[in-house]
Amino acid sequence: MKPTDLAFDTVRAVLWDGTSLKLLDQRRLPRETVYLDIPDAKAAADAIREMVVRGAPAIGITAAYGVVLAARRLPADTPDWLDVLGPDLERLAASRPTAVNLFWALARMKAVIGQGGADLPARLEAEARRIHEDDLADNRRMGELGAALMDPAEAVLTHCNTGSLATGGYGTALGVIRSAYGQQRIRKVYADETRPWLQGARLTAWELVQDGIPVDLICEGAAASLMRTGKIGWVVVGADRIAANGDTANKIGTYALAVLARHHGVRFMVVAPTSTIDMDTPDGAGIPIEERPVSEVLSLAGQPVAAEGAGAWNPAFDVTPAALIDAIVTEKGVVERPDRAKMTALMK
Repeated sequence: MKPTDLAFDTVRAVLWDGTSLKLLDQRRLPRETVYLDIPDAKAAADAIREMVVRGAPAIGITAAYGVVLAARRLPADTPDWLDVLGPDLERLAASRPTAVNLFWALARMKAVIGQGGADLPARLEAEARRIHEDDLADNRRMGELGAALMDPAEAVLTHCNTGSLATGGYGTALGVIRSAYGQQRIRKVYADETRPWLQGARLTAWELVQDGIPVDLICEGAAASLMRTGKIGWVVVGADRIAANGDTANKIGTYALAVLARHHGVRFMVVAPTSTIDMDTPDGAGIPIEERPVSEVLSLAGQPVAAEGAGAWNPAFDVTPAALIDAIVTEKGVVERPDRAKMTALMK
């Protein structure tokens, strides 16, 4: 671990102390820093659904600890752990549909449950800790690999939040940005506001300010003009699911950035762990896209902002075709100009 890793890595969204799960309530940032106690699997599922915790890796980690909490509430002599814990697994799986890390983490926990035994809660805790710790280590690795692709530039542009708030720590796309800034490959970061939840304004800007990395916010509509100035070396984003051919689902607005980047000759990087790659989904057309309540678009911070009677369309994600992506960075390596053959080789 390099000293720069610690200098720009101070935020944690998911805390587990061996007995309790605490989640940083990201709905209340940046005005308040409040951790919520999560007592059981239902509360963990609710926290995922209600955006207390968000970001594909953090969702998976939270779900894993939710399974631990569920198992700890049962007697040690439970005869069929899988049957009894089934409803909690289903509740967690239904909390959000797009982030494949959620199902990946639950599959790992389910494999442990299938082994049974009186010591099952302890083994489930060990597996959840492993998922959490591996995510942090993988993020640091991705940070180094992604930063190595960058020639020195004035700035990068990012979308949504892909940092410690969205992961077990350090971040995916924001981890690359942390590494690049620590190596003096970039001087600052531009962050999209990211409507309708303003993850860029509330979360990414907050994280970067906490770690002393210069950041300027822009409205999404300013991205094209910003790229035209020549200041942006890369657009760096995360992913909630990557199809077998390299198509990626990420926060709504990512696809538009990829189109703009290609037009302006700006390179486009997706950073995500291999747990985000879904080889069972051939291409982006098969990725389920969550649609959230229209009230998120029609109001802001609880206050109406649209004309009364107007409707809204509120997909939470969009799909960026692989043809618009210059590099996918994972903990196992980098795939440039992704296609199915390259993605398959990466997963071996």
